[in-house]
Amino acid sequence: MTRIFLYDTTLRDGAQTQGVDFTVSDKQALAAAIDAIGIDYIEGGWPGANPTDDGFFAAPPMLKTARLTAFGMTRRTGRSAANDPGLNAVLAPNVGTVCLVGKSWDYHVESALEISLDDNLALIADSVAEAVGRRKQVIFDAEHFFDGYQNNPVYAVECLRAAFAAGADWLVLCDTNGGTLPDDVTMIVSAVITALPTAKIGIHAHNDTENAVANSLSAVAAGARMIQGTLNGLGERCGNANLVSLIPTLMLKLDYDVGISRDALPRLTALSRLLDDRLNRTPLRNAPYVGESAFAHKGGLHASAVIKDPRLYEHIAPEQVGNQRAVLVSDQSGRANLLMRINDLKIELDPKSAVIDELVQLVKQREFDGFSYDGAEASFELLVRRAINQVPDYYRLNAFRVIDERRWNTQNQLVTLSEATIKLEVDGEGIMTVAEGNGPVNALDTALRKGLLSRYPVLGDMWLMDYKVRILTPQDGTRAVTRVMIETACRGDLWRTIGVSANIIDASYNALQDSIVTCLYRHHRV
Repeated sequence: MTRIFLYDTTLRDGAQTQGVDFTVSDKQALAAAIDAIGIDYIEGGWPGANPTDDGFFAAPPMLKTARLTAFGMTRRTGRSAANDPGLNAVLAPNVGTVCLVGKSWDYHVESALEISLDDNLALIADSVAEAVGRRKQVIFDAEHFFDGYQNNPVYAVECLRAAFAAGADWLVLCDTNGGTLPDDVTMIVSAVITALPTAKIGIHAHNDTENAVANSLSAVAAGARMIQGTLNGLGERCGNANLVSLIPTLMLKLDYDVGISRDALPRLTALSRLLDDRLNRTPLRNAPYVGESAFAHKGGLHASAVIKDPRLYEHIAPEQVGNQRAVLVSDQSGRANLLMRINDLKIELDPKSAVIDELVQLVKQREFDGFSYDGAEASFELLVRRAINQVPDYYRLNAFRVIDERRWNTQNQLVTLSEATIKLEVDGEGIMTVAEGNGPVNALDTALRKGLLSRYPVLGDMWLMDYKVRILTPQDGTRAVTRVMIETACRGDLWRTIGVSANIIDASYNALQDSIVTCLYRHHRV
């Protein structure tokens, strides 16, 4: 079986998407999730380019499968590779692989860099040799390669040859402006492989003509053995090749080995939706393979036929990618997906138990109401454990009240202050606390922990890392139903919880309560 290597650049190319702004914790969580499914390479970012990428490489996640990769460019003209600050920043992190981008279009060399074509070849060769000398595996991304090849094929190939001779392990052909079409990709990749028969060739396609996936597949058919892309097709302008679409196509349609097992493939839908939840975006319903509508059948001829034989209107079984069939006259979808997630949590539960059927219906109802458990694994775990009576009653909330005050202080400064009053019951003892905070959620959190800390000291080590709100019913204006996602950390552990309500404070409390209970369940010792 032919091996295709997958290179995920969501954390860098994806970060160039308009409206996307990853935090360090976002990058760490996504890298861990991408690694868990079995991707070969994860590009973490560009060291030295911004504080977020520097923070990520300063505390990189421990990956089990993927090779963490640092991205950067070849040395600048006028500097040696050893003394170029930008290149040194890329080579500094403790990672084994670097991806260096260099010019391969003669027009860019002369108009943008304003140097000779031979000087550009020296930039490429020196930079790759410096990285190899520091024991790095080097992936060379030939920027604007397809434009360069069409304009000057001899020089474009010379750029690849310079990198290869200097020790580059992979030569990746970039369709940087996304304007190349599949037939041209096939022809050019074939020509490159003929010119450099011993080199390992990859493809990096942008989606400006809606052909990034098709171009990637054309490159593979012509002999490329690495695909660079992003989850959900994130990327600047129209995005990059969508790995979420490419992975099942390569595995299930073309029978390539991409390093991902058939057992791991059902996690693909959850991975896609996790990214959207981290970005606080609504998942694309009609996304191939993983969208809610990808296997949805409306009433009528198709619906009745698919019940008898799903193969009539489904090109694969939805369970293969972790999705589920949606047929309005059927309630059988979702059981296998739920069992897989319960198994991931290492919760022992008989698959034949009636509790499973109850949980399927409960999860479906809650997701209809606006919950999304793909990005809130802690709330999902509590949902399951509560159904089998594994979560103690740590405390009971009898009532809470939150007051916001906006006023001018004695220094004539406009201030906004939140105050929360909490009435709790712990082991039969009534507790009332009052706390102020920077906003209602902070006030609620402070008041809750103030009342619980004496009984549960571990809460002193719990920190709210992130707080996101999504409007679920925008047509309702200020009365809209809202979804709150909270990310919490405690003693090296990180989890996410969710709350949904037409009242944003109530939704926030529900997510906060799940976060506190998760902390107590995982770290409290009686």
